[in-house]
Amino acid sequence: MSSTLAGWLQALALVGALVLCYRPLGDYIARTLTTSKHLRAERGLYKVVGVDADADQRWPVYLRSVLAFSAVSVLFLYGLIRLQQHLLLNLGVEQMAGHQAWNTAISFVTNTNWQSYSGESAMGHLVQMAGLAVQNFVSAAVGIAVVAALIRGFTRNRTDRLGNFWVDLTRICLRLLLPLSIVFALVLVANGVLQNFHGFHEVATLAGDPQSIPGGPVASQEVIKELGTNGGGFFNANSAHPFENPTGFTNVLEIFLILLIPFALPRAFGRMVGDNRQGYAIVAVMGLFWVASVALITFFESQHSGAAMNAAGGAMEGKEQRFGIAASSLFAASTTLTSTGAVNSFHDSFTPFGGGITMFNMMLGEIAPGGVGSGLYGMLVLAIVAVFVAGLMVGRTPEYLGKKLGGREMKFASLYILTTPAIVLVGTGVAMALPGERAGMLNSGAHGFSEVLYAFTSAANNNGSAFAGITVNTDWYDTALGLAMVFGRFLPMVFVLALAGALAQQQPVPATPGTLPTHKPLFVGLLSGVVLIVVGLTYFPALALGPIAEGLS
Repeated sequence: MSSTLAGWLQALALVGALVLCYRPLGDYIARTLTTSKHLRAERGLYKVVGVDADADQRWPVYLRSVLAFSAVSVLFLYGLIRLQQHLLLNLGVEQMAGHQAWNTAISFVTNTNWQSYSGESAMGHLVQMAGLAVQNFVSAAVGIAVVAALIRGFTRNRTDRLGNFWVDLTRICLRLLLPLSIVFALVLVANGVLQNFHGFHEVATLAGDPQSIPGGPVASQEVIKELGTNGGGFFNANSAHPFENPTGFTNVLEIFLILLIPFALPRAFGRMVGDNRQGYAIVAVMGLFWVASVALITFFESQHSGAAMNAAGGAMEGKEQRFGIAASSLFAASTTLTSTGAVNSFHDSFTPFGGGITMFNMMLGEIAPGGVGSGLYGMLVLAIVAVFVAGLMVGRTPEYLGKKLGGREMKFASLYILTTPAIVLVGTGVAMALPGERAGMLNSGAHGFSEVLYAFTSAANNNGSAFAGITVNTDWYDTALGLAMVFGRFLPMVFVLALAGALAQQQPVPATPGTLPTHKPLFVGLLSGVVLIVVGLTYFPALALGPIAEGLS
């Protein structure tokens, strides 16, 4: 069997598995976020931290809780990293520099898991387990909590309450991420993934934030990494390392874990708003972009000219012979359309257009299906913009799920859409304007520019993957990329929660014959067009200077 045929069969099996899990997992997530019952373990945690689990929060209080929790997490993780040489299980590693410790702490708390260091040589086991692996869970849970608050904005009326962040955070960790991590960690171990001190950490990474967990049991870290769409890994080679990703089955399983929760969340959205068709429409748009990305990357990576590529049957540089082009392209599309950042091949070695697609996936806002929680709230903001555009065309006040979209709501949606492109383009522009930072590029010309553009795109969208040719372990890059991660993570959350508060205060309006149906194929097409035009074209000039120019040269 050819590697191409095997890759497409794997893709079909992956789609089938996701379809089978869509309804039960989505329904379970919806019940988790809506039930009034608290588990005994949850009540114990609420009592310890002094949380009134039955008291809902206004959106400013919910936002302050998100920011306060994240700020404390950054300080704790930064201190843990800086002091690791004095802690148990430090493996004799030296103290990490302040700017790199800052970058790493920000990276894991923002669910980015960008690593400017080699995990197996820079982190001790205690930091890996008590610091990085924990953030793989809780940073992913924060994203789901924020989208839950946004959905409540649609379902609640004439109120300023959006739920309780501490309750949402606890339930998501204990009822969703932790059980899935344990189950799939055992599956990975049974299929050859290393499980020792390194392995446990690996499972945590896959389930909560796959791209950047560097220590602890590899199997465990791998699961939490993928489930939380975090990325990274104990081994610097990431999911190309045979200890972390030993077989074709584990490769498909890791992709499945990356996509599992993000693709199930639209079902939870449909259940919570009382119309499953709304979830089908959202997941259809996500699915269209995912399929298109997989097909395009596979196509471009299969194009070959020259003796080396002809002999290999495609662009095999930077790819694992065990997986081939099709499976590598499937992984690349899935990891850049989510906020995972885990890789089983090196995107810097992709063809210009193949690498450009991975970059474009992140530039869309990682919404197909996107990061855990962040992908769905990004898509819902774009759905609001699509409804607003349709309302302008027919000359009526736009409505979405019974809520009017006026000036206040559209300001929040517009600020959300503009934030990430501004961070990416300004950061890239400043880096290219500084001679010292340009010197960090391994390549000159269009590809060198692509390395810098990819780095800021990955950081601002909290992805964590990289065009590995660029040297980023410098004072400037660690600081600048850290700021990009912070602003790219929390500014959109501010606008999403403010939007949720504005929606929750409204009185719902009944649907009329003039109301745009948002569950039909027409809306799926409209929303897809808005994603491409409003978001995608924003980056076209930058893409033209990088991968497009390189591909046409």
